[in-house]
Amino acid sequence: MAANFAVNNIRDFEFIIQEWLPTEGVFNYPQFADYYSRDDVKSVLGPILKMCKEVIEPTNDDGENSPIIFADGKVTCPKSFGPLFHQLQSEGWGTSNIDNSPDAMVLPEMLYAAVWEMICAANPAFMPYILLTSGAADLIQSFGDDQLKATFLPNMMDGTWSGTMCLTEPSAGSDVGDILSKAYPTDDPRIFKIKGNKIFITGGDNDFTENIIHLYLARIEGSRPGTAGISLFVVPKYWVNEDGSLSDNDFQTTGAEHKMGLHGSVTAALAAGENDGCRGWLLGKDPRENDGKGEGMAQMFQMMNLARMETGHMALSCIINAFANARDNAKERIQGRLITDPKSGRVAIINHEDIKRTLMMGKAHIEAMRAMMYRVYLAFDQRHRDPDAAVRQAASDLIEMTTPLCKAYPSDEAWWLIGEAIQTYGGYGYCSEYPVAQLACDCKIYSIWEGTNFIQSMDLVGRKMSMKGGSVFAGWVQEMADFCEANKDNDNFAIDFANLDKALKAYKEMVDALQGYFKSNISLVPLYSRRVLTASAQLYCGRLILDQALLADKKANELGPEHYDYNFYMGKVATAKYYLRNVVPNVWAVAEIVTAADTSAIDVPVDVFEY
Repeated sequence: MAANFAVNNIRDFEFIIQEWLPTEGVFNYPQFADYYSRDDVKSVLGPILKMCKEVIEPTNDDGENSPIIFADGKVTCPKSFGPLFHQLQSEGWGTSNIDNSPDAMVLPEMLYAAVWEMICAANPAFMPYILLTSGAADLIQSFGDDQLKATFLPNMMDGTWSGTMCLTEPSAGSDVGDILSKAYPTDDPRIFKIKGNKIFITGGDNDFTENIIHLYLARIEGSRPGTAGISLFVVPKYWVNEDGSLSDNDFQTTGAEHKMGLHGSVTAALAAGENDGCRGWLLGKDPRENDGKGEGMAQMFQMMNLARMETGHMALSCIINAFANARDNAKERIQGRLITDPKSGRVAIINHEDIKRTLMMGKAHIEAMRAMMYRVYLAFDQRHRDPDAAVRQAASDLIEMTTPLCKAYPSDEAWWLIGEAIQTYGGYGYCSEYPVAQLACDCKIYSIWEGTNFIQSMDLVGRKMSMKGGSVFAGWVQEMADFCEANKDNDNFAIDFANLDKALKAYKEMVDALQGYFKSNISLVPLYSRRVLTASAQLYCGRLILDQALLADKKANELGPEHYDYNFYMGKVATAKYYLRNVVPNVWAVAEIVTAADTSAIDVPVDVFEY
């Protein structure tokens, strides 16, 4: 048995988009009104679910059985990846909302997110090719002139070419400001010679597209030091001549990493301008004409912020598929007898208490994280298209505030949650013939991609909490407090709202302490920042999943136990109660740790870590 796409329905997507989130306004935007309505979720996503099972899942096996090979300067990819890439791009599933023309038929961000979630669950190693091409094309759409758009976007959108973003270098990982790649002017003010080396470039090469378009960070001579002087360039693997023909651009792949997972995905080392012949188009202003300021980092962050969302979402996709597989295995595997009736016959292990607890733990995390992700995807739609400036601004503030949570929380939890899914298999889970082993290996990179989760946590406590003088963060916390106050007398969820209230009060104390550490002992801020981020995400997820439970409880009571949807709604209620009673208490546990200000980890000399 190889990797298996075990997701079997889209009911939660329907609940989120059609019942829970206030999506009427999005579907009424001019871009969507003539094409989609809230009732079209099944008609859009149903065929995608079928495609994932029948078309995409087999390519996952291909990626594992025929992983990428680098030899003689060339990469060989799994044979099935090229046809799949061209199919998805040509059908429009991989291009996101790049086409901004009024008559373009594009999907709301929420629906694209659901499509990509299922595609990633069916083949995690393939997904970066789609996402990175979309992200690179989006940057050209946003910052390129008409000529660059005409040159690159059609071929990227239909799958003829692919795209990447090139940041990391051997001497500069997360500290991007220290990159050594240089750009030198030519006779054409738009075109620069590029020279430098990049590493860990996901999708940096392949053998199934005619060209690869790299969004490449480099520094023009005379620019400011650090990130302020970095510029962004469109650097194709093969130069695109004025007549559309391709020629060598002195851009080579020098290696491909051997990874613990995502074996069908290329992670390349690249060299530009080894023979002084690499060229790229500058996006944005020339820093020499802009007081030495480059626009590269600001431009790249447009791609990176969405990429951070997508990275967290890919982690969630792996968690979902792991627990779907664990569920199916637990239904089928017969072992042991009920502790409440030991004289009865053997039963499927899904009936045992610890297995049910494990599956509920997975379900609770999945639905809580999914609630957070899709609430923020709704904000992406609002920020991009709402006619009301106040709505757009509120949506933008929410996106900025929650991006670190959406990236880091699912990708941090994926590793141990998928480990728990493995545990349900017993010894079989440790065998590579079963799908959860591959998912464990695949998921680990997500906590590292797009800025490690420590970087996300410092972004949260160092930037997002102080954004606009702290007003955005204060409003975010106050909204949760208002929700709790408005519903605290609900008898069906008395324990759960009491836990949310307790978590909120502890969270405020923790944040107050953290703010004090910036002045009294700043070393405590990075010491605790990752735990603060986790607690922040758990608090917000608790608020959202409890809101879902209120709606689900109402629907279940209206329908009654005989209705086919009753178990779905009651499952939402049970999931929320589990999360509020078993996960959210970590918020006040973390608060106690942070306010105690234990410094034992940083007080010791580094020599104590010798063994």
